[in-house]
Amino acid sequence: MLRSAPALIVTCALALGAAAPALAHHGWSWAEGEKMTLTGTIRSISMAPPHPTLQVAAQDGTVWRVDLGNPRQTEASGFRADTAKPGDAVTVLGNRSRDHAQAHMKAVRLTIAGKNYDMYPERIGDG
Repeated sequence: MLRSAPALIVTCALALGAAAPALAHHGWSWAEGEKMTLTGTIRSISMAPPHPTLQVAAQDGTVWRVDLGNPRQTEASGFRADTAKPGDAVTVLGNRSRDHAQAHMKAVRLTIAGKNYDMYPERIGDG
């Protein structure tokens, strides 16, 4: 049993190392601390786990990937697959990727037709 303990430790360490990128993505460390506002038009909506996403065409033509909350948070905000459709105007308050080569952000709040959908209400006032 003692001889297999080092192998078990190495196996666990490798498994945790492989999971680290996924855990980092699901946190906020990949995003800037300061919020930004994106105004544009919804191109597509995906409600697939792990995070529902929008593709949003900004006024300058850049298409942004906007991650929403997890499916439960997104639904709790009132946003569902049929809440909006491609072509609808949207304003997104959120945190953009630290890698500015990516047009990618995590939404804190969506505003569509004057209605707010707060994914992370506790984060709206910070940053």
